[in-house]
Amino acid sequence: MMSAPGLRNYQQSKTEFVRISTDERDRERALRERFADFWGTASAEPRAIYDAFISASPLTHDVDLEAVYEGSVRGWWVHPQQAEAGEAILFLHGGGYVKGSARAYQGFVSQIVSRARIPTLVIDYPLAPEATVPAPPEAAIEAWRWLVAQGLNRIAIAGGSAGGGLTLVTLAELTKKPHGPAPIAGVGSDLAFTGASMKNPAVADPLIGYEYLKDCAHKYLGVADSRDTLASPLYGDLRCPPPLLIQVGTDERLLDDARQYADRATQAGVSVELEIFEGMHHVFQLDVAHLESSRVALDRATRFLRDAFDGR
Repeated sequence: MMSAPGLRNYQQSKTEFVRISTDERDRERALRERFADFWGTASAEPRAIYDAFISASPLTHDVDLEAVYEGSVRGWWVHPQQAEAGEAILFLHGGGYVKGSARAYQGFVSQIVSRARIPTLVIDYPLAPEATVPAPPEAAIEAWRWLVAQGLNRIAIAGGSAGGGLTLVTLAELTKKPHGPAPIAGVGSDLAFTGASMKNPAVADPLIGYEYLKDCAHKYLGVADSRDTLASPLYGDLRCPPPLLIQVGTDERLLDDARQYADRATQAGVSVELEIFEGMHHVFQLDVAHLESSRVALDRATRFLRDAFDGR
């Protein structure tokens, strides 16, 4: 592990570039071939296809699942067999704001819970185009309030892909309008798509492309502006959120968006850790059954969370 060339380091930030082995490159290449086969032969409704893809992340054997249907809060608790009282993670799933479900993410979330030993609530928030800004952020805030009402007083927020952007938006909203205790930490894009990697032909993301992202953004925004702070966290007030961990692969369209956000947040005084994984595709963390990089990324993320909860 070493500092990424060309990336600045700040007093309150840490940027690390995680290199991969030749064997890992081969595994990544084979996985991309699996992706091509899966997406090339899938014929069901798009949301069902996406959920089938996400559900491939294996469920660990040391967690319990509990459905949540209370008021407007819908989702699943993923409980470790032992946990500290008062702790929880709110997990916001990906899917470009147009796909994804809490049930499909049970396996992936169990990978976090098994490592961090922190109960995690993964919620179903309203999806576009049926629901647009500000419905998903409002659902995340409502879930936060629900967790506080359960007596939980040490809560972090985490998410992947669109859920990562929603995490940053939710943290900003909770900073402006607190609801109970302040968030412990955030683990997690910019719907204006200003990052150069969005259109860079050298970026070979096998899962998402620029046109797909633009279509998702159009459906999610509705009548809102692309720089609305409830849609694009880059344009929000970045002061005072809790410590943040941002993970991204070098083959992601969102690479430069992640860099931009980390840069701006750091300049605003936020403690940010940015981890850039060589040769990795969008949401590579899901592929724990195939990639060492996925397992390493999850180990790092849960160590970051555990340290935040433990006050280190």
